[in-house]
Amino acid sequence: MRIAIAYPQVPFARGGTEVLVDGLLAALRERGHEAEVVSIPFKWYPGTRVLTQAFLWRMVDLDEADGRPIDLVIATKFPSYLVRHAEKRVWLVHQFRQAYELDGTELGQFGEAPVDRALRRKVQALDRVALGEATRLFAISGNVAGRLERTTGLSAEVVLPPPQPLSYRCDGYGDFVLSVNRLDRAKRIDLLIEAAALEPRLRVVIVSDGPDRERLERLARERGLDGRVRFTGRVPPEQLADLYARCLATFYAPVDEDYGIGPYESLLSEKPVITTVDAGGPLDIVADRSTGLVVRPEPAEIAQAASWLREHVDDAAAFGRAGRELAAQVTWDRAVDRLLA
Repeated sequence: MRIAIAYPQVPFARGGTEVLVDGLLAALRERGHEAEVVSIPFKWYPGTRVLTQAFLWRMVDLDEADGRPIDLVIATKFPSYLVRHAEKRVWLVHQFRQAYELDGTELGQFGEAPVDRALRRKVQALDRVALGEATRLFAISGNVAGRLERTTGLSAEVVLPPPQPLSYRCDGYGDFVLSVNRLDRAKRIDLLIEAAALEPRLRVVIVSDGPDRERLERLARERGLDGRVRFTGRVPPEQLADLYARCLATFYAPVDEDYGIGPYESLLSEKPVITTVDAGGPLDIVADRSTGLVVRPEPAEIAQAASWLREHVDDAAAFGRAGRELAAQVTWDRAVDRLLA
């Protein structure tokens, strides 16, 4: 089949959606399909940009390319799923969350002015139309499927995306907690930095980049953590696999995360995950004192969790091994079987 994968891309940014799209493209081609990625640069601010972006996708013609029909479109997240196609399947990463559960919070986008309220309602109306057009609806997690049903009344089958291919292994349990996540306020990496300020034996390595990096680095300096909190920026795959292999545990606790590839990468390296009770998607695989530690989103509890794992390395290893068994069941073969069924 000729398959187009539709996704909106933020220039110079890379995160879980990019890992998903790269993996899906490779898996489809491996099965002999002619697959391509179709992308439009995404800018969601100021508020009216959201509708402009939605209409751009609405005008995209993916019925055929170069005189040959496109058999199937797999759309991913807002606004790519507004594309029209007779066989549009949506593997939902997330809706435009600022128009839903993030509205009215510090992570929201729309104010209380009538024009902002109207924009928010329009986004929701577009979702009901565009997602309702899909011949099949899938979601990357139970959390995303639940949001979809609550906001639109539509049901989606959960299909978990595998993490990126790395040389996953465990080389022991070192003296640092690893964070691998886009540096964005919603990812709450500041909780880990504040935890390090409370626990003088806690060392932290923060991998990746993003718009919150400057603030996070400033916070680490203000807390006097130079030398105990290290920012690496983005690293090549072999270095990332090495950090996973050597860390004590990982920290992954965004606000109501859609899915969270990070915990799966951590557990494939047999490393337990420290997360929080309100993290959303990670709780699908991180269970307290089974595959990691689940605490309240407070620096003191995160510091205590890291200290407990350092003092109970045998338990940390057992959590990691249990998690590896679960994470290893999430494969591209299973995902593609469902998406193309």
